Formats: sequence, structure tokens, C-alpha cells
Amino acid sequence: MAKLYYDQDCDLSVLKSSTVAVIGYGSQGRAQAQNMMDSGLKVIIGLKAGSQSTAEAKADGFEVVDVATAADRADIIQILTPDQSQREIYEEHIKPKLKAGKAIVFSHGFNIHFDEIVPPKDVDVYMVAPKGPGHLVRRVYTEGGGVPCLIAIHQDATGNAHKRALAHAMGVGGGRAGILETSFKEETETDLFGEQAVLCGGISHLIQAGFETLIEAGYDPEIAYFECLHETKLIIDLIYEGGLEKMRYYVSDTAEYGDYVSGPRVIDGHVKQKMKEVLADIQKANGAKFAKGFLADLRSGGKEFETMRKKEESHPIEKGGKKLRSMMRWLSK
Repeated sequence: MAKLYYDQDCDLSVLKSSTVAVIGYGSQGRAQAQNMMDSGLKVIIGLKAGSQSTAEAKADGFEVVDVATAADRADIIQILTPDQSQREIYEEHIKPKLKAGKAIVFSHGFNIHFDEIVPPKDVDVYMVAPKGPGHLVRRVYTEGGGVPCLIAIHQDATGNAHKRALAHAMGVGGGRAGILETSFKEETETDLFGEQAVLCGGISHLIQAGFETLIEAGYDPEIAYFECLHETKLIIDLIYEGGLEKMRYYVSDTAEYGDYVSGPRVIDGHVKQKMKEVLADIQKANGAKFAKGFLADLRSGGKEFETMRKKEESHPIEKGGKKLRSMMRWLSK
């Protein structure tokens, strides 16, 4: 059972005299930086020259400097750029500015766990990972709440890495909801598995397969779209709010009965075996096949990635879906 911490278990003063540099100003970078600033921490933003995010960060009240300057001035350096860009940014701009006692922070363990980034032994390395998209992390914080956070300690050079991580998570708002302690290995491998087998890969291909099955049986594409894609939000919202139990309570008896008798026919032992194979490809202990393939493709121009993206964008469910969504004017609000 993961250990839980709340605001009363954290001491924000641990970071009060520190400068936190947030490298990157995307969805997570902006949300976490704003929350930390509103919590009373000193935050600067590190961006590459010419970044389109510079104006936005300045408008939000931040001092914006280049990445190397940010890394040089900061005591806490939080890297919040895409996974595939972090090693280059670290090697070129951050590593030369590291000094004993500083801390490097991540919100996903990918580059540390797969040894893409290997920090020197005299710096702290920890993770603060809010379990929600950036806009939610910010909105819930401004409403007085918080999104649960994960923390993990990879390297404790100062003896204070754990206190720093808790204070950092508190600054983001995680202590208001709950901070769970994990490891870089566990966060990375479970996060990648969830994305690939269930949340992104699993759901998207289940939707497509259901849509194709109905079309091939002669049903109208518009009806197939509604039944296999559009209504997923209704189900996911119920699951999100109260687990599978709440979803099954609120759907019809017909739907619940169908869940029990037909769900296991679709998601059977064969599917679970395939999931185990996906997990094995992710695991570092088994050679990290996924991470190696992903990085190799992206660093050679991303041709395979773009080919797969274009193929999926051309699926019939996308063309019909755009037309149907244009009728739902409330979606644009």
C-alpha cells in the first residue's frame, strides 16, 4: 500500500529560500509553475530562445530566461519538456550548470528510469507528478483544492530530498488531496502500460474495432459512431466519479447484464496475455524495447510515428466524427 501524505505532513519552508526553475511552459509547466508561485515559492521559467511560450509566461508574471541561465540560478530544476527532448536539453544546458546540493525534478520518470539522463551523485533527484492534466491541476488549485500527486526519490545527495519532494508537491497543491510515494521504476512502467494497453491504445482500438464491426454488419456509420465513441464520455465520467460500481449502478439493467456476459468474451485471456507482452516490452528488466524503439524513431526523424499518426487520422470514424461533432455546438464552449 502506497504511503499517503497531506499538507500537515509537509513543510513548505524547506523551499522558501530556494529558487525553482521550471524548464518548459506547456500544460504541466504552466500549471505547476503558477501553483508554486501562488503558494509563495520563487519560480523562474527557463525556455529556449524564440520559444512561443515566452510571451505567455511573462504575461503570467514570471521572469523568463534561457535554460542555461535558469539552471545556473536555480536550486531546484524541474524539467517539464516532452520525454524525447529532455536528454538533449539536460546535456547541453543543465548539466554544465549543476552544483552539489542542487535538485533535478521530473514529473515522469522516463529519462531517469531508462538511463537517458544520469545526474551526478552530488545532486538530489526526485519526482513530483500530479495525476491530472495541466488545466485541471491549475483549476482545482484555484478553487481551493488539489490534484493527487506522486512523489519518488531517485537520489538523495543532501539528505533532504524527501522533504524537498513533499514541499514541492505541497506547492503544486498535491497535499490538499493526497501525496502518494512511489518509485521512478513503478511510476514509469505503470504509466506507460496504462497509456498503451488501456487509456490510449486500448480504448482507441476497442472503439475502432466496435465501429468497424457495426459498419461491416450494415449499420449506419453515424449510429455506430454514437454507440461506440460518443457515449464513452458518459461511461468514463461515471467510472471516474465512483469506479466500476457506480457506472454499473447508473446504467440500465440491460447494459449491466450485457457487461457481465459479453465483456469477458471480448476482453478474454488472450487479451490479458497480449497485455503482459506489452508490459514486458516496457519493462527495463526485459530490455526496454518500447523506450528504445520510441527514441530511435524520434531521433531519426519520426517517420514511423508520422506514418502511424496519418494512418489513424484517415480512419472512417474520424471523418464521420468531425461532421457529427460540428452539430454539437456545446462542444466548442
